[in-house]
Amino acid sequence: MSRKILTALVAAVTFSSASFAASVSQEEYDAIAERIKPVGDVYLAGAEPVKAEPTGPRDGATVYGTFCIACHASGVSGAPKTGDAGDWAPRIAQGSDVLADHAINGFNAMPAKGSCMDCSDDEIIAAIEHMIEGL
Repeated sequence: MSRKILTALVAAVTFSSASFAASVSQEEYDAIAERIKPVGDVYLAGAEPVKAEPTGPRDGATVYGTFCIACHASGVSGAPKTGDAGDWAPRIAQGSDVLADHAINGFNAMPAKGSCMDCSDDEIIAAIEHMIEGL
C-alpha cells in the first residue's frame, strides 16, 4: 500500500513541477535568472582572464615575463635558458628566420607562440631578442 502512495506522490511532484516550469513566462524566467546570477568571479592570483584585445604592442621583456619565463628560465623540456650562450648558440647559428619560425609556429615541445595566442609575430620576435640579448 505504501509503495502505491509513494509512486503517486512522486508522479504528482514530477508533473506539477513540469507544469510550473511550462507556465513561467519569459519575463519571470529572466527575473529569476537575474536574482540567482553570480555576483562576481573568483580567480587565483595570476589566473585572471586575459583581455581579448591587447592595449598595444608589448615589449619583449613583458612577453617573456608573462609567457616565456615558465620554460625558458629553467630549461623545461629542453628549452634554451635565458642568457645561456651554450643553449642558444646552435639555435642562433640556424639564423633569425628559423628562430622566429620555430617560436611562431612551434617546434618540438614548444607550442606555437609559446602559448601566447594573442601575441603578434613582432611581439614573439621581441621576446626572442630579449632572451638572447647580452650573449
